[in-house]
Amino acid sequence: MSENNNNINTKDFIIGTLVGTMVGVSAALLFAPKSGRELRGNINQGASQMKYRAGEWKDIAQEKSTNWKDKAYTTGSELRQKAMDTTSQLSKTVTKQSQDLKDNVVQKAGEFTTNATEKAKELKDDAVQKSQEVKQDAEQKSQEVKKDTAKQTQEMKKTVDNQTKVTNNEDLKAKEKVSQQTAKAPVKSKPTNVRNTNK
Repeated sequence: MSENNNNINTKDFIIGTLVGTMVGVSAALLFAPKSGRELRGNINQGASQMKYRAGEWKDIAQEKSTNWKDKAYTTGSELRQKAMDTTSQLSKTVTKQSQDLKDNVVQKAGEFTTNATEKAKELKDDAVQKSQEVKQDAEQKSQEVKKDTAKQTQEMKKTVDNQTKVTNNEDLKAKEKVSQQTAKAPVKSKPTNVRNTNK
């Protein structure tokens, strides 16, 4: 930016010098008290000097414009190269970040799938374990119920057997008593053809 300002200042200086010189020479020639011939000679001499200086300034201006043109071309090339490099670098960065993001997403998806599979396996294993525990508990309870039932059945059987024995003993005692009483009592016969007259 400062080079651009220097170029503008140099250009302004050259133009200002050229204009100032022309105005100064013209004013000096016009206001000098000389004869016409002398004045014309001075004007010719001033014009020659102006021509000489204009040629120098033209050479300087051409040199400066060539330098500015070369500098503009070089700067433009540098800027173009810088823009291409920046664009290339930006493209590489975007590509790399896109690839990193893609890899990250693939990795996270893989981890999620692995985690989901592990969780499903854990849930399945837990379910199998719980069902086995429930089955074992059910079998154990069934065995306990069978044992309790068998025990109660045996106890009831013993009770029934005891009751049966008691009942049988009582029946036997009752039969013996009846037998003893029948053996002691006289035998009465029943009339065989007795008619009932109470009719």
